[in-house]
Amino acid sequence: MEIDSIAFAPVAKRVLIADDHPLYRDALRAIVPQACSTADLREAACQDEVLREVGSDASFDLIALDLKLPGAVGLSCLKAIRERAPFTPVLIVSATDDPATMSEVMKAGATGFVPKSAHRQMLIDAIRVVLGGGTYLPLAGMSALRESPPAARAGDRRSSVGALTSQQRRVLDLLAQGQSNKQIAGHLQISEITVKAHVSSILKKLGVNNRVQAAIEARKAHPGD
Repeated sequence: MEIDSIAFAPVAKRVLIADDHPLYRDALRAIVPQACSTADLREAACQDEVLREVGSDASFDLIALDLKLPGAVGLSCLKAIRERAPFTPVLIVSATDDPATMSEVMKAGATGFVPKSAHRQMLIDAIRVVLGGGTYLPLAGMSALRESPPAARAGDRRSSVGALTSQQRRVLDLLAQGQSNKQIAGHLQISEITVKAHVSSILKKLGVNNRVQAAIEARKAHPGD
């Protein structure tokens, strides 16, 4: 019986809390376990500490990142994380609630954004969504992202989407509906690992950094759908 219990024990999610304010790190240490009871937490207080912790996509399952870390200039820390761990979910937790900033960080590769002024439940929901393979962005940020100038002509977008396999297009359609990896796996009757592989290929083929951008590009390629 003990062997069975060990075999089915949940695997801890490794989460890095990156913020220079000790009180807010303490707050996140209390909130993250409410979203993921098996979280294994680490902390960083500046950009150098973050980059020492993050070596690859295997380093963490989630990074909760403040934009204003000591040593960071603009989005330098986010961009450096993306170079080391291109597919690790990064949830920006920032003092700003400016929609333009939300749009900018999502284009730079963030997986979600939550203002520090948000209530506890919003942050819990965001962590759950991002850990589940989804993206999280307040409505104001989504509107700003949709209204931003397109990176490619409509014909180019249609060509990129057309380069996807039939299964990748099915995954993209469900992704555009806001479904998580787990939901997509259930809908298509495939494993979550397979969904993750499809999503990675989709992002590369579309030339985008995250699921939000992929969903928007899909809608722009088929505006009448």
